[in-house]
Amino acid sequence: MKVEIWSDVMCPWCYVGKRRFEKALAQFPQADQIEVEWKSFQLMPGLKTDASVNINEFLAREKGVSLDQAKQMNDQVSQVAASVGLNYQFDKVVPANTFNAHRFLHFAKTQGKQNEAKERLMHAFFIEGKNLDDKAVLLELGKELGLAEEALTKAINEESFANEVVSDIAEGQKLGLSGVPFFVFNRKYGVSGAQETGVFLRAIEESFADWKNNQPLTDIKGSDSHGHSCGHDGCC
Repeated sequence: MKVEIWSDVMCPWCYVGKRRFEKALAQFPQADQIEVEWKSFQLMPGLKTDASVNINEFLAREKGVSLDQAKQMNDQVSQVAASVGLNYQFDKVVPANTFNAHRFLHFAKTQGKQNEAKERLMHAFFIEGKNLDDKAVLLELGKELGLAEEALTKAINEESFANEVVSDIAEGQKLGLSGVPFFVFNRKYGVSGAQETGVFLRAIEESFADWKNNQPLTDIKGSDSHGHSCGHDGCC
């Protein structure tokens, strides 16, 4: 059964949601029968990468708040992230356009390493403060992951997989996505936001049963609520 996840590598709630989903999947006995596919989504497609500022400074400027207020906002997210084992370093985070990172993910998919690439990109962004719009950085990350170096270099430099990124974004818009993360189970049931692990587990269990039995899904109690997410305007 396939689970498709729309997210952006610069979305802090997407990383939290990833961890909670992974925890749920680890509790599911038939996890080896679940295929996870990452779909591209850009929170701020028009963002101009600026490595001279960190994300706290960028947020303060974009939202018209003080630097202290911006730090407080990010500190609140960091506290939740810490609860799932993620040590966000917002002082290091570089505001970067993520289109190249999404192209990188599509290349990694052709190598059977999309999930590993997603994890590496998010760790690089939120914890190491790497500029994910820098092609040299992406090539180095690809080398770490064991991706075909020559093919990746060609894909990155020739703007390959741009159509796939655009297609994912358009598909998400058709589904009515207004924010991420957004999880689609067996193309029949959606979970919005970084829900608690229990919600993800119920979604996996019920959609998997439907997939096996080919019966309509029933509503999953509690999943009609919206978990934490990030929207098109960059608000998280």
